[in-house]
Amino acid sequence: MRRWHLETHRTDRVGWLRAAVLGANDGIISIAGLLVGVAATGASTSVVLGGGVAGVVAGAMSMAAGEYVSVQSQADTEAADIAKETRELAEEPEHELQELTYIYIKRGLTPDLAAQVAQQLTAHDALGAHKRDELGITDALSARPLQAAMASAAAFFVGSLLPIGAVLIAPAGRIETVTSAVSLAALLGSGALAAWAGGASLWRGALRVGFWGAMAMGAAALIGRLFDVQV
Repeated sequence: MRRWHLETHRTDRVGWLRAAVLGANDGIISIAGLLVGVAATGASTSVVLGGGVAGVVAGAMSMAAGEYVSVQSQADTEAADIAKETRELAEEPEHELQELTYIYIKRGLTPDLAAQVAQQLTAHDALGAHKRDELGITDALSARPLQAAMASAAAFFVGSLLPIGAVLIAPAGRIETVTSAVSLAALLGSGALAAWAGGASLWRGALRVGFWGAMAMGAAALIGRLFDVQV
């Protein structure tokens, strides 16, 4: 009996990976920017820390809600397309078979072979064939709103702990510098980790995340100094 070789691919994790990377980076950048901006005004450690904790709670909830609503919209669109395809398969099976055949011809099969493939796949799982080859909906890439929301919120919380921790260990008067340094290092690490998980260049992933994080913290510090409020 022939044994089939099963492979795993990075696209299998793309749904939760995208949400987790976005959440972690946003947690670091948003909270670090908030802390650095408040610290630059001359605020005390307790005020900076209080603002950061409030930002963590609000940010995690915002990320969860935003991801859920966004991905749920995608899921609704997919469900509507699948329902439409189900009706068409029931009402016009011959037309749908021709449509599937034409898709395979466009992909390079000869007309005779395309017709055979379309007939066999239709007999096996007509809706599955149309979902995959006509609509582009696969199990790996299908929308999972709750998974995306939970991954994003959890990653935001974990990412935000780094700049919060930097505030706790920073000497008085050095919050801005220590938080910026710790957060930038964390961003470089998270960018490299995300690149590794996705099979991309570690350096490129680290630098692109670090660059935008440095820009965000720099802008926040500049705005904080413009106010220069002693609290």
